[in-house]
Amino acid sequence: MKLHPTKPLRMLVVALAATCALAVSAPQPALALTTAKLTARPNSDSGSDILGATETRITWEGQADDAERLGALTLTLPDGTSYTTDNAKVTVLSGADHMTREKANFDVSSDGQAVTFSFAQPLAQGAYVRVELYGVEFPAAGGDEQVKVSYTAEGGAGSELTDVPTVPVKGVTPTEQLATYLENQDWVKQWNSNTFLRLFLNPPILVSSVPSVFQGFLMALAIVLVAFPLAIPFGFVLALMRISKSRLLRAISGFYVNIVRGTPAFLQIYIAFFGLPLAGVQIPSYPLGVIVLAMNSAAYLCEIFRAGIQSISKGQNEAARSLGMTAGQTMLYIIIPQTFRNVLPTMTSEFILLYKDTSLLAAVGVMEVVMYSKTIVASTGSITPYIVAALFYLVVTLPLARLVSKLEGKLLGTGAGSRKRKKPAKSAGEMPVIDGDHLA
Repeated sequence: MKLHPTKPLRMLVVALAATCALAVSAPQPALALTTAKLTARPNSDSGSDILGATETRITWEGQADDAERLGALTLTLPDGTSYTTDNAKVTVLSGADHMTREKANFDVSSDGQAVTFSFAQPLAQGAYVRVELYGVEFPAAGGDEQVKVSYTAEGGAGSELTDVPTVPVKGVTPTEQLATYLENQDWVKQWNSNTFLRLFLNPPILVSSVPSVFQGFLMALAIVLVAFPLAIPFGFVLALMRISKSRLLRAISGFYVNIVRGTPAFLQIYIAFFGLPLAGVQIPSYPLGVIVLAMNSAAYLCEIFRAGIQSISKGQNEAARSLGMTAGQTMLYIIIPQTFRNVLPTMTSEFILLYKDTSLLAAVGVMEVVMYSKTIVASTGSITPYIVAALFYLVVTLPLARLVSKLEGKLLGTGAGSRKRKKPAKSAGEMPVIDGDHLA
C-alpha cells in the first residue's frame, strides 16, 4: 500500500497538536505566595515622591497559600541600590481578618543585592507576611525600579513571584544630592541650631534652591534682554518728539512721559495684566511683561536721550549746516553718535533698574527670580531662597555698576589713560627756567 506524500506530515501535525493540548490542560503548579503590595515610604520634603539616592523604607506584603508553609523569603533589589539589614522586620498576620500578630523568628543574610529572610520554623499555613527593609537608597537616576521577590516553601520548593509591582522613583540632581549630604553633616546641624542662621542662610536649602531660582534668573534675563532693546528706539522717537517744533508732537510725548514716570511700574503691570483680559484682550504673560516694561523704560530713556541731544552745543549743528549737510544728515552723523556716547553710562544704569523691575512681575504670576523664590519659601518656611535670589540679581548689577563707573570716568577724562602727571611745586623765590619760548 502506497502512502500519500502529505499523509506523514499531516499525522505529525496532529500529534503535535495533541501534545500541546495535554500540556495546556495539565494542572499548573499553584504558587505558594502571592504579592499583596509593595510600597516605599515617601522621602521628599513635600508630596508623596520617592527620591533616588535618598534613604527610604520598602515594605512588601504577601499572602501564603492555605496549603503551604513558607521557609524563606528573598528580596532582590535593583542594581545600584544600597541598603542595610539593620532593623529589618518581619510581621506575620494570621486569621481571617489578618489582625492576629505572630512572632516570627528569622535570620537575615545578604548576598549582593539579595536579602534573604530565613525562618527558624516554617510559617503557619495561609499566613499574611509583611517585610520591612530600612535604609534603602535607589539609584539617583530614578525610574520604575523593580524589586524581585522569591520564596522557599517547606520541603524546599520555591519560585520567583511575577506579580510584584514596580516602585516609581524620581531622579535627583547633583545639587539635591549635595543638599541631602549637607543635612547629615554635624556642622550644618550646629549651624541650623541658631534660629537666625537657619531662617536666612540654611545651607541645604541654599544649595537646593539654586537650580529653581536659576530658571527664574534665565526668565528675567529673557525679559530684560528683549524689553530694553525695544525701549531704545521707542524712547529715542519720544525724545525727538519732545524737542520737535510741532506743538502737537511735544504734547503727545510730554503726556506719555509724564503719565508713565508719574505712576508706579507696579500699577502699570496690574492694569495691563488684569485690565486687558477684562477688555477681551488676551496676551500671554511673557510678551505682555516685555511690552509693559519696554513702555515703562521708554519714558525714562526719552528724557535721557533728550538731555543728551540738548547737551551738544549748537555750534556743531551750525558748522554741519554750513558745510552743506541737511538737518537729517546732521542728526544722523553728528548729533546721534555723540548723544549715544554721552548717555551710555546713564543707559546702562537704566538697564540695571529695568532688570530689577522684572521682580515686579512676580505679583502677576510670571515665573521669574522672585516668584521661584517665593514658591520655595512657602514650602520650606525659610527665607534662604530670597537670599539666593538677591545673589542672582547681584551677579548682573554689580558688574554693570562697575562698568558705569568706568564709562563715566572715561567720559569725564579721569581714566587712567587720561590722567596727567602733576608738576612739582616750585619753591618760593625760585625763578622760572626759560626753555626756548616756553616757561618750565
